[in-house]
Amino acid sequence: MMAFTKEHTPAEIVKIYPKASDLFKNHMIDFCCGGDVSLDEQFAKNNVDGEAILDQLNTDYDVWKKAGNEAKDWDIVPLEELIDHITYNHHAYLKEELPALSEFVTKIYRVHGQDHPHLKDLYRVYHEFKMEMEEHTIKEENEVFPLIKKYVKNPSDNLLERIRQANGGLGEEHDVAGDLLKEMREITNGFQAPTNACGTYRVTYDRLEDLEADTFQHVHLENNVLFERL
Repeated sequence: MMAFTKEHTPAEIVKIYPKASDLFKNHMIDFCCGGDVSLDEQFAKNNVDGEAILDQLNTDYDVWKKAGNEAKDWDIVPLEELIDHITYNHHAYLKEELPALSEFVTKIYRVHGQDHPHLKDLYRVYHEFKMEMEEHTIKEENEVFPLIKKYVKNPSDNLLERIRQANGGLGEEHDVAGDLLKEMREITNGFQAPTNACGTYRVTYDRLEDLEADTFQHVHLENNVLFERL
C-alpha cells in the first residue's frame, strides 16, 4: 500500500484520499488555493510537527483503504460530469446555506454582540464572503461552465481562449474566499463557541465550520482538477 511523503502536495493527497482534508483543515494546511505546495514547505510555514501529521495521515489512509474505500478519480471523469457535480452539490449547497446562515450570524450579533464584540467582525466578514461566493457561482454557471461544456463537444483554440478569458479572476476570487474563511476561523477561535453560549450560537458556529469544509472541497475540485485539466 502506498505511503504519502512530505514531497507530496496536499492537492495530490486529497485527490487520492479525500478524508485527508479533515486532517489538513485541523492543522491549517492549505489543500485548495495553495494546495500545489509540498507538505514539507507547508509544515515549515506552519511550524508544525510534520512527522507526526504524516504518520497520522498514513495510518488513517491505511484504515480507510482496508475498509474497502476508493476515491473517485476526478482526473478521468468526463468534464461535463465534474461540472454537474460542482453545480448540483457545491453550488446548490451555497445557494441554500448562505442566506439561511446569514440569518443565524445576524441573530447572534444582534442578541450577543454587546457582550461579545467579535461577533461584529464575524457579521462583517461572513457577509463579505457571502457576496463573494454568490457572485462567483453566478459567473461560473452563466459564463465559464457553459463554455467548457461547449468546448468538450467541439474543441477549438478559439473556445479554449474564451474559457481562459472568462475564467480570468476566478483563481483570485478563490484566494479571497479562502482568506475570508481563515479570518472567520480566527474570529471564532476555530468555531469554538463560548462555554455559556446558547443553542443558536453553537448551531451558527457548527454551520460555519460545515460551510468552510464544503467550500474547501469545492475550491479544490475547481483549482486542482477542473482548471488544471483545461
